[in-house]
Formats: sequence, structure tokens, C-alpha cells
Amino acid sequence: MHTTKRTLDELAGLGEDIFIRQVRPALRPEDDGKFVAIDVETGAYEIDEDDYTAVARLRARKPAADMWLMRAGYPATCRIGVVR
Repeated sequence: MHTTKRTLDELAGLGEDIFIRQVRPALRPEDDGKFVAIDVETGAYEIDEDDYTAVARLRARKPAADMWLMRAGYPATCRIGVVR
């Protein structure tokens, strides 16, 4: 299992910054709602409808990636609770 020396706040800040600068400008309308796995060290990323697939593809390319997961077009990656 990969561990990080960064805090969750540090990972979130770096991941959000890379998402805004690199990923968001490259997104297409059909990418809305897809998961984006980002290596905060290199800026490498993978996009997929399935979160596990995005992470696995990035991990295959960057085994030691310090990773942050986001969802394109959403303020949070996942929603917890009852939707009414």
C-alpha cells in the first residue's frame, strides 16, 4: 500500500490546483461526472467513469503516485446520505 507524507489538506490543495490549471481546460462536455485521478507530484492524470479504473490506470503508469481523486463537474467526489 502506498503512503504519503502529505496531509489530506496538502493533497487536496495540490490536486485542486492541478485540476484547475491542467485538467479542467482539457475536459470535454462528455467528461462531466467522470472521475479524475491526479498525481500531485507530476500532474499526470487519468479520467474514467469508474473511480477504481481511473486510479488503477494512473497507478499502472505511476506506481508511486501521490494521488488525489476528483469528479469533473462536481464539488465533491462522492455524496453520502439520502437524496430527496
